[in-house]
Amino acid sequence: MARKQVPEILTRQVVAQSRLLKIEAVDLRFSNGEERQFERMAGSGRGAVMIVPFLKADTLMLVREYAAGLHNYQLGFPKGLIDPGESPEQAANRELKEEIGYGARELIPLKSVTMAPQFFAATMHIFVARDLYPEQLQGDEPEPLELVPWSTNDIDALLAQPDFTEARSIAALLMTLREGHA
Repeated sequence: MARKQVPEILTRQVVAQSRLLKIEAVDLRFSNGEERQFERMAGSGRGAVMIVPFLKADTLMLVREYAAGLHNYQLGFPKGLIDPGESPEQAANRELKEEIGYGARELIPLKSVTMAPQFFAATMHIFVARDLYPEQLQGDEPEPLELVPWSTNDIDALLAQPDFTEARSIAALLMTLREGHA
């Protein structure tokens, strides 16, 4: 299958900015001559990580933390931004230590994913973590995260949880199961 030619960027300008977010208006010309303006969130370029940690062969560790977008608490896997100078693997291990108090001797890359790529320029690297050892680092969370161990024998109940709704966590779980890591 032939790759489509990406549209030509005619102009880009920042139309809104906050401490955390920058929104750009991008004027584009498509290969058929059509012109459109798209708005997108400009990413930091650093990327992020999500980790599916196994405390034991049959036990996952999830966290319940405040989700400002929904204004409630959500259950999901440890995650965070990649700090400048870090590799995704280093960031994954640091986030584990900050969020669940464990490091991993083994990090298995699953997949790098995007979320709403029509609007966001951001990549998240998903890992499975095994052979955990206790080690705590100070994180940037405003309150302690609730740690929730979950048996891999009860995945259907996890998928039915009303607070386990984040698409990236669900995708990470299903990829972990499909790849035979659980």
